[in-house]
Amino acid sequence: MVDRLPTNEVETGSLAVVQAFLRAVLRDKDFDTVSALLADDVIYENVGYPTLRGRQHIVQTFRRLSSKLPWLRWDVKVHRIATDGSSVLTERTDVMIIGPFQAHFWVCGVFEVRDGQITLWRDYFDLFDLLKGSVRALAAIPIPALRLTV
Repeated sequence: MVDRLPTNEVETGSLAVVQAFLRAVLRDKDFDTVSALLADDVIYENVGYPTLRGRQHIVQTFRRLSSKLPWLRWDVKVHRIATDGSSVLTERTDVMIIGPFQAHFWVCGVFEVRDGQITLWRDYFDLFDLLKGSVRALAAIPIPALRLTV
């Protein structure tokens, strides 16, 4: 994950919360930290998919997916991160990892942070970009030179 130096105290808190959250939810599967960083009334919108509401529901969903799909891992690289008051915007590459398969795809995220907790998490991504990343990941299994790195 790319760590950026914040420019003021509001950014310090908001940036730190979002960076810790992305690390916990995608890279580490640290659902205790995820739970601590989400507000009780958080809304998670993965645009184009059903909206999830509430900390408990979101954390349970991710725990359940993690236990049912233990072979599925994720990684993340933040390319740009910016704040505007309580809003944090991210431009990043998420990586879906299944053994040697590593599909890289871009994601833009919007986070609202209040009192050190995320109240809104909205991700936008292009399904075609995910498809391209998946094709490249499949091709990189027999041809490792095609493998991207985070």
